[in-house]
Amino acid sequence: MMKRYLFTGLVVVIAVTMVALRYQHHLDNPWTRDALVRAHIIQITPRVTGPLSAVHIDDNSRVEKGQLLFEVDPVPYQTALAKAEANRLQAKAALDKASNENRRSQQLERRQPGTVSTLQLNNYQNAVDAAHANLKAAEAAAHEAELNLEYTRIHAAKSGFITNLNLHEGTQVVANQPMVALIDEASFWVEGFFKETDLHGITIGDRATVTLMGFPEQPLVGQVTSIGYGIAQNDGSTGAFLLPNVNPNFQWIRLAQRVPVKVQLNALPDTIQLRVGTTASVQIEKSLNGGA
Repeated sequence: MMKRYLFTGLVVVIAVTMVALRYQHHLDNPWTRDALVRAHIIQITPRVTGPLSAVHIDDNSRVEKGQLLFEVDPVPYQTALAKAEANRLQAKAALDKASNENRRSQQLERRQPGTVSTLQLNNYQNAVDAAHANLKAAEAAAHEAELNLEYTRIHAAKSGFITNLNLHEGTQVVANQPMVALIDEASFWVEGFFKETDLHGITIGDRATVTLMGFPEQPLVGQVTSIGYGIAQNDGSTGAFLLPNVNPNFQWIRLAQRVPVKVQLNALPDTIQLRVGTTASVQIEKSLNGGA
């Protein structure tokens, strides 16, 4: 009987020790399974309005930086450029005419003083100044028309992946309205949301082990690159009638808030393709940090 009690006590001691060691390991190496894969999302946005005359990509395709993605019907902008060039030529001709008249009047006044009045001389010079201004405006309009024609060809700003493409030839696009998302392939990171009680001791440069839910057998290594300084709160925000919005809660339950910790991966195997929004778990290995 005594041996049975001793054996039971030994098992309890071992269990308590294992739990204590596990808890201490958690304190030394915070872990969360509330993590997501993130990346910079570039909104491909046209600068001109018009129907698409060509779509050169497919949904969920990879594109290179500078690759031609879409073409907006260029005909209206070619016409606008032709008109702007014509206006520029007219403004140039008007300036030449005003300059010639001003030059002749000044030459005549020098040969025969008093032939041309001071008022006329001033008017000729004012006409030249106005013609100069009109030419500048016409040149700016021509340059703007030229840019608008260039903007009918929409290129990729970064190398990455096109996703959620729902456009086709003939679709009307509007200037400054996003068309499709481009995920920058060089910007992927993992963002883990750690309890505020786990943030103590986490520093920039700490090593992190990341396990993607889709690839549990291939843990990845990275470093902490940033720790969030704030999160949005519902309590205290302005509600109806400009009064503070306060949610009811249980006084004996205080849930720890979660703060984002950004982890940059060191390397990525060829067999893994990161996808924005997918789930991961992150463990901060403070004991392995070079500065520890």
